[in-house]
Amino acid sequence: MTTVVVVKKAGQVAIAADTLVTFGDTRLGQRFEDNSKIFRVETPAGVSFIGMAGTVAHFPALRMAMAALPQDQLLLHSKDEVFTTFTKLHPVLKEGFFLQTKEEDNDPYESSQFSVLVANNSGIYGLYSYREVFEFKEFWCIGSGRSFALGALHASWGSSKSARDLAALGVQAACEFDKNSGGPVDVYTLKLKK
Repeated sequence: MTTVVVVKKAGQVAIAADTLVTFGDTRLGQRFEDNSKIFRVETPAGVSFIGMAGTVAHFPALRMAMAALPQDQLLLHSKDEVFTTFTKLHPVLKEGFFLQTKEEDNDPYESSQFSVLVANNSGIYGLYSYREVFEFKEFWCIGSGRSFALGALHASWGSSKSARDLAALGVQAACEFDKNSGGPVDVYTLKLKK
Protein backbone atom coordinates (compact mmCIF):
# COMPACT_ATOMS: atom_id res chain seq x y z
CA MET A 1 0.00 0.00 0.00
CA THR A 2 1.85 3.13 1.15
CA THR A 3 2.65 5.61 3.90
CA VAL A 4 1.90 9.32 3.62
CA VAL A 5 2.63 11.78 6.45
CA VAL A 6 1.70 15.44 7.01
CA VAL A 7 3.29 17.60 9.70
CA LYS A 8 2.75 21.20 10.84
CA LYS A 9 5.41 22.67 13.10
CA ALA A 10 7.47 25.84 13.58
CA GLY A 11 5.81 27.82 10.81
CA GLN A 12 6.18 25.07 8.24
CA VAL A 13 4.02 22.31 6.76
CA ALA A 14 5.52 19.15 5.27
CA ILE A 15 4.16 16.16 3.41
CA ALA A 16 6.17 13.00 2.83
CA ALA A 17 5.53 9.60 1.27
CA ASP A 18 7.30 6.40 0.41
CA THR A 19 7.75 5.43 -3.24
CA LEU A 20 7.06 1.67 -3.24
CA VAL A 21 4.16 0.08 -5.12
CA THR A 22 3.08 -3.47 -4.30
CA PHE A 23 1.01 -5.99 -6.24
CA GLY A 24 0.21 -8.75 -3.76
CA ASP A 25 3.63 -10.22 -2.95
CA THR A 26 5.43 -8.30 -5.73
CA ARG A 27 7.26 -5.07 -4.94
CA LEU A 28 7.84 -2.39 -7.60
CA GLY A 29 10.46 0.04 -6.37
CA GLN A 30 11.45 3.42 -7.76
CA ARG A 31 14.28 1.82 -9.73
CA PHE A 32 11.66 0.36 -12.08
CA GLU A 33 8.88 2.98 -11.94
CA ASP A 34 8.58 6.60 -10.84
CA ASN A 35 6.16 5.93 -7.97
CA SER A 36 5.51 9.37 -6.54
CA LYS A 37 2.46 9.33 -4.27
CA ILE A 38 2.38 13.11 -3.88
CA PHE A 39 1.38 15.59 -6.54
CA ARG A 40 1.33 19.37 -6.69
CA VAL A 41 -1.84 21.37 -7.39
CA GLU A 42 -2.03 25.10 -8.15
CA THR A 43 -5.10 26.71 -6.60
CA PRO A 44 -6.23 30.36 -6.46
CA ALA A 45 -4.95 30.54 -2.86
CA GLY A 46 -1.56 28.98 -3.66
CA VAL A 47 0.18 25.62 -3.98
CA SER A 48 -1.19 22.47 -2.35
CA PHE A 49 0.44 19.07 -2.20
CA ILE A 50 -1.85 16.02 -2.33
CA GLY A 51 -0.79 12.60 -1.03
CA MET A 52 -2.93 9.50 -1.48
CA ALA A 53 -3.22 5.94 -0.25
CA GLY A 54 -5.09 3.28 -2.18
CA THR A 55 -5.01 1.69 -5.57
CA VAL A 56 -2.55 3.13 -8.09
CA ALA A 57 -5.53 3.81 -10.39
CA HIS A 58 -6.61 6.65 -8.06
CA PHE A 59 -3.53 8.75 -8.80
CA PRO A 60 -4.07 9.61 -12.49
CA ALA A 61 -7.84 9.74 -12.03
CA LEU A 62 -7.66 12.28 -9.20
CA ARG A 63 -4.94 14.36 -10.90
CA MET A 64 -6.96 14.55 -14.13
CA ALA A 65 -10.27 15.18 -12.35
CA MET A 66 -8.70 18.05 -10.39
CA ALA A 67 -7.21 19.49 -13.59
CA ALA A 68 -10.68 19.39 -15.20
CA LEU A 69 -12.28 21.51 -12.45
CA PRO A 70 -12.49 25.23 -13.19
CA GLN A 71 -9.67 26.99 -11.33
CA ASP A 72 -12.10 28.99 -9.16
CA GLN A 73 -13.62 25.70 -7.89
CA LEU A 74 -10.30 24.10 -6.93
CA LEU A 75 -10.17 25.28 -3.31
CA LEU A 76 -8.19 23.42 -0.63
CA HIS A 77 -7.30 25.97 2.06
CA SER A 78 -9.86 25.11 4.77
CA LYS A 79 -11.90 22.11 5.93
CA ASP A 80 -14.98 23.39 4.15
CA GLU A 81 -13.07 24.11 0.94
CA VAL A 82 -11.57 20.58 0.91
CA PHE A 83 -15.04 19.11 1.49
CA THR A 84 -16.67 21.23 -1.22
CA THR A 85 -13.93 20.52 -3.78
CA PHE A 86 -14.01 16.76 -3.23
CA THR A 87 -17.81 16.77 -3.32
CA LYS A 88 -17.56 18.41 -6.77
CA LEU A 89 -14.90 15.89 -7.81
CA HIS A 90 -16.98 12.86 -6.80
CA PRO A 91 -19.40 12.88 -9.79
CA VAL A 92 -16.47 13.62 -12.12
CA LEU A 93 -14.65 10.54 -10.79
CA LYS A 94 -17.80 8.40 -11.11
CA GLU A 95 -18.82 9.49 -14.58
CA GLY A 96 -15.49 10.26 -16.23
CA PHE A 97 -13.24 7.68 -14.57
CA PHE A 98 -15.74 4.90 -13.65
CA LEU A 99 -15.11 5.01 -9.90
CA GLN A 100 -16.92 2.16 -8.13
CA THR A 101 -18.57 3.83 -5.15
CA LYS A 102 -20.06 0.86 -3.30
CA GLU A 103 -18.30 -0.61 -0.29
CA GLU A 104 -21.14 -2.11 1.76
CA ASP A 105 -24.93 -2.26 1.51
CA ASN A 106 -25.51 0.05 4.48
CA ASP A 107 -23.07 2.81 3.46
CA PRO A 108 -24.34 6.22 4.60
CA TYR A 109 -22.91 7.90 1.46
CA GLU A 110 -21.28 6.86 -1.78
CA SER A 111 -17.61 6.16 -1.18
CA SER A 112 -14.77 7.85 -3.03
CA GLN A 113 -12.65 4.78 -2.16
CA PHE A 114 -9.52 6.66 -1.14
CA SER A 115 -7.71 8.46 1.65
CA VAL A 116 -6.04 11.78 0.91
CA LEU A 117 -3.76 14.14 2.83
CA VAL A 118 -3.47 17.79 1.79
CA ALA A 119 -0.66 20.15 2.81
CA ASN A 120 -0.63 23.85 1.99
CA ASN A 121 0.15 27.21 3.55
CA SER A 122 -3.12 27.14 5.52
CA GLY A 123 -2.46 23.81 7.25
CA ILE A 124 -2.77 20.04 6.92
CA TYR A 125 -5.99 18.20 6.10
CA GLY A 126 -7.17 14.62 5.75
CA LEU A 127 -10.02 13.39 3.60
CA TYR A 128 -11.54 9.91 3.80
CA SER A 129 -13.91 7.74 1.75
CA TYR A 130 -17.19 9.47 2.57
CA ARG A 131 -15.58 12.89 2.21
CA GLU A 132 -15.03 13.27 5.93
CA VAL A 133 -12.49 16.08 6.37
CA PHE A 134 -10.16 16.66 9.31
CA GLU A 135 -7.82 19.57 9.97
CA PHE A 136 -4.85 18.33 11.97
CA LYS A 137 -3.07 20.51 14.49
CA GLU A 138 0.31 18.74 14.48
CA PHE A 139 0.57 15.61 12.31
CA TRP A 140 -1.23 12.66 10.76
CA CYS A 141 -0.57 9.64 8.57
CA ILE A 142 -2.44 7.38 6.14
CA GLY A 143 -1.66 4.07 4.49
CA SER A 144 -0.49 0.67 5.61
CA GLY A 145 2.53 2.05 7.50
CA ARG A 146 0.59 4.74 9.38
CA SER A 147 0.86 3.07 12.80
CA PHE A 148 4.66 2.96 12.61
CA ALA A 149 4.80 6.54 11.33
CA LEU A 150 2.41 7.81 14.03
CA GLY A 151 4.52 6.16 16.74
CA ALA A 152 7.72 7.69 15.39
CA LEU A 153 6.13 11.14 15.13
CA HIS A 154 4.70 10.95 18.63
CA ALA A 155 8.02 9.85 20.11
CA SER A 156 10.08 12.46 18.22
CA TRP A 157 7.73 15.47 18.39
CA GLY A 158 9.44 17.23 21.28
CA SER A 159 13.03 16.66 20.12
CA SER A 160 12.69 17.74 16.47
CA LYS A 161 12.23 21.35 15.42
CA SER A 162 11.55 20.83 11.72
CA ALA A 163 8.30 19.73 10.07
CA ARG A 164 10.39 18.39 7.17
CA ASP A 165 12.60 16.25 9.42
CA LEU A 166 9.58 14.87 11.29
CA ALA A 167 7.67 14.00 8.09
CA ALA A 168 10.70 12.19 6.65
CA LEU A 169 11.30 10.39 9.96
CA GLY A 170 7.70 9.15 10.07
CA VAL A 171 7.87 7.67 6.57
CA GLN A 172 11.33 6.20 7.23
CA ALA A 173 9.97 4.39 10.30
CA ALA A 174 7.15 2.96 8.17
CA CYS A 175 9.64 1.89 5.49
CA GLU A 176 11.63 0.08 8.16
CA PHE A 177 8.72 -1.93 9.57
CA ASP A 178 5.83 -1.98 7.07
CA LYS A 179 6.23 -4.56 4.29
CA ASN A 180 4.24 -2.37 1.87
CA SER A 181 6.29 0.81 2.29
CA GLY A 182 9.76 1.45 0.90
CA GLY A 183 12.13 4.26 0.03
CA PRO A 184 13.35 6.53 -1.18
CA VAL A 185 11.15 9.07 0.60
CA ASP A 186 9.67 12.13 -1.14
CA VAL A 187 9.27 15.23 1.06
CA TYR A 188 7.76 18.61 0.19
CA THR A 189 7.52 21.66 2.45
CA LEU A 190 5.75 25.00 2.45
CA LYS A 191 5.85 27.98 4.74
CA LEU A 192 2.72 28.25 6.87
CA LYS A 193 0.66 31.38 6.29
CA LYS A 194 0.41 33.54 9.41
